[in-house]
Amino acid sequence: MKRSKRKATDQPDSEILPEYDFSGALPNKHASRYAAGSAVVVLEPDVAAAFPSSGEVNDALRALAGIIQKHRSRRPASRRAF
Repeated sequence: MKRSKRKATDQPDSEILPEYDFSGALPNKHASRYAAGSAVVVLEPDVAAAFPSSGEVNDALRALAGIIQKHRSRRPASRRAF
């Protein structure tokens, strides 16, 4: 059974404007993947163009993270407090 569309006159006290009616929207098909704690990072177009896939981006970031961790372990602890 199809739902009938609401008209703006059905709810005059509503705070939502009629052009923001999402009653016909579909659920987000990607929501379950991100609910598990994934982080979404948006790359600038020039950076994204350098990587053919998200796997390549992850590999590059893991390599960089390894370099950063090695560099931090060699450096003596700083005495300055922030």
